[in-house]
Amino acid sequence: MIILASQSPRRKALLAELVPAFTIQPADIDERVHAGESPIPYVKRMAAEKAAVVAAIYPDDLVIASDTTVAIDDEIFGKPLDRQDAQHMLQRMSGRKHWVHTAVYLQKGEQQRQAVVSAEVSFSPLTDEMIQQYLDLEEYADKAGAYGIQGAAKVFVESIHGDFYTIVGFPVNTVGRLLAEFSDKP
Repeated sequence: MIILASQSPRRKALLAELVPAFTIQPADIDERVHAGESPIPYVKRMAAEKAAVVAAIYPDDLVIASDTTVAIDDEIFGKPLDRQDAQHMLQRMSGRKHWVHTAVYLQKGEQQRQAVVSAEVSFSPLTDEMIQQYLDLEEYADKAGAYGIQGAAKVFVESIHGDFYTIVGFPVNTVGRLLAEFSDKP
């Protein structure tokens, strides 16, 4: 059996395109950033911790965990605490480039595979009115960097360099590749 360690509807929909059947078991972990931790080690740790929590419940099954973070100048933008935090993030990204890093971690028993896929996103300059209109939609909640590229924030995006699905939070190509490695294992 395959277990997706996420309650994200986006990850669920994308995994459904790769495998016919799976179960969802979200992992409740502490997502705080450790002192001095940079974005890629952070996102790798988050995905590994999610996988470990669920693998402890389902030790004989294949667990797929993923985590996404947004970063500017090595500052991690996780899920916003509230509207004001979301506004601050969007103001910081306005007219600038930022990085989106998504880690995926697959584990079945002692077998483990991990990858991090990154994409560079450039936002157009955002007016306060644009930001407030977006925040009114409340799409920012529970999204790293306070936005989902597949939602209303798509109008903020000037350019993308890298895997679009990394920005969505589930790099389909990479997950497919890693799944193929597990299918070769006993």
